[in-house]
Amino acid sequence: MKFGGTSIGTAPSMKRAMDIVAEKQKKNPPVVVLSACSGITNKLIRIAEASGESRLDEAMELSGEVRDHHRSLVDALIQDETRRSSVLEKVESYIGELEMLIKGVDIVGELTARSYDTFCSFGELLSTTIFSEAMQDAGHEAVWQDIREVMITDDNFSTARPLEELCESNVKTAIKSQLEAGKTVVTQGFIGSTKDGKTTTFGRGGSDFTAALLGAWLPSDEIQIWTDVDGVMTCDPRIVPDAKSIRVMTFTEAAELSYLGAKVLHPDTIAPAVKKNIPVYVLNSLHPEAKGTVITNDPAILEGMSYGGLVKSIAAKKGQCIINFRSNRMLGRHGFMADLFDVFARTGVSVEMISTSEVSVSLTVGESASLEELLIELKRKGDVEIEPSVATISVVGDNLRTAKGVAGRIFSAMKDVNIRMISQGASEINVGFVVEEKDVPKALQNLHREFFSGSETSRIFERPAGKG
Repeated sequence: MKFGGTSIGTAPSMKRAMDIVAEKQKKNPPVVVLSACSGITNKLIRIAEASGESRLDEAMELSGEVRDHHRSLVDALIQDETRRSSVLEKVESYIGELEMLIKGVDIVGELTARSYDTFCSFGELLSTTIFSEAMQDAGHEAVWQDIREVMITDDNFSTARPLEELCESNVKTAIKSQLEAGKTVVTQGFIGSTKDGKTTTFGRGGSDFTAALLGAWLPSDEIQIWTDVDGVMTCDPRIVPDAKSIRVMTFTEAAELSYLGAKVLHPDTIAPAVKKNIPVYVLNSLHPEAKGTVITNDPAILEGMSYGGLVKSIAAKKGQCIINFRSNRMLGRHGFMADLFDVFARTGVSVEMISTSEVSVSLTVGESASLEELLIELKRKGDVEIEPSVATISVVGDNLRTAKGVAGRIFSAMKDVNIRMISQGASEINVGFVVEEKDVPKALQNLHREFFSGSETSRIFERPAGKG
C-alpha cells in the first residue's frame, strides 16, 4: 500500500490513511510505503538551494516550518504522553540533522548531488516515523523500517537504481519476516542508500517505484497506490465534468496515457509490477469506498470487467508547437529521415507526435524546448514552418487495434474543430491529432460525449464517489 503526499499531508488525512491500513491489516498485514507529506519535498528542495547559495536565514526559517508541520501532526495523532514525547524527540533529531546539513553546505558554499539527496530524504523519514508511531498508539501492530537498510542502490544520486539481487535478499530477511509475524511494515518511498551508506533518491515517481519493487520482490498479490482521485479517469474532470473513473485497464493503456499527458502512473515506476504481472490498484484515500482503477494484464481480471466499448480514455497535452518540414530531397532518398532526426538528437529536442508524407514531415515538440539551434539546422535541409500554441489530443484503448469505424466516429465528433495534424500510434491503441489550444475543451467534450455517454460503458466506468 503506497500513500502519496496528499493522502497523508494533514492530521485528518493521515488518520484516514491509518484507518485504511488498519482495515487491511485485519485480513493480511501490508507493507505501507509513504511519500513525504504534501509540500514538504518542495520545501526541502528550497532549503537545499538556499543552503547552496549561502542564504542561511531563509534555509533555517524553512527548516522551522518543516519542524512545526510535523510537530503538529504528532500532537494531533498521538494520545499517549510518553509516546508523544518520544516521537517529538525523534522529530527534533531529524530536524537537528537537517540543520547541521544546512550549516555544512552553507559553509562549503556548494550543493552537491549527494547533499541534495540527503536534504530530500527527510520528508519520508519524518512522515513514516509519525505514521508508524501513531499506528502503534492506536493499538495496531506496526513496525518502522528504514528503507535505506533494504534498498541498496548505485551511486547515481537523484536517479539511483536498485541493486536488485541484493535488495531482494534484504526484503526477504528484513521485511517478509515482520509480515509473517503479523506486523504491518511502514517504510519510505523514493529513497535508498549506496553500499557505503550514502543516501540516494530515485527521482520522479520514486515512491510508486519503491512500492512496485517491494511488491515484486516479496512477492505481493496486489499493489495499491492511494491518491486523492478515484483512479484513472476517462478524461480530465476539470474540462469534462462528466468524466468517469475507469474500472480496469491494461499496463499498455496506462503507459500510453502517461506518455500522452494524462495523470496516470508513470510506466517506468510500475515496471516491476508489469514484469511479475501483479495488478496495480489506483485508489482514493478521500473516498476509500470507491472501487478505483485496476491496471493489469491478467486475462481473468480483464475478461471479468470487459465491455464492448472502443475507448478507455482521452488525453490532452497543451504547450506544444507543430514544426512542418518540407524538402524535395526526401523523395526516394534513403537515409534522409535518419539525418533529419539526428538534428533533433543533437539539439536535445524530444518529438511528441509525428506525421509524414513523401516530401514533408510534421511533428510536435514542447514549446518550452530550446528551438533556436534546431530551427537553424533544419532550415539548412529544407523549408520550415512553425505553428505555436497547439495541443495534442489522444484517443486510447486496446480495442482500437481491431475496431472498424472508430476513425469515422472520432472525426465526426470533431467536425466543428480545426484539426492541424493526424497521427496513428505505433502501438495501434492510440489515435492522435493536433488542435489549437483554445479548441481543447470543445474537442474533449465532443469526444467524451461520443464515446462515453451511452449505457454500454456502465460496467467498466463509474462516476467518482461523492459526485452524483
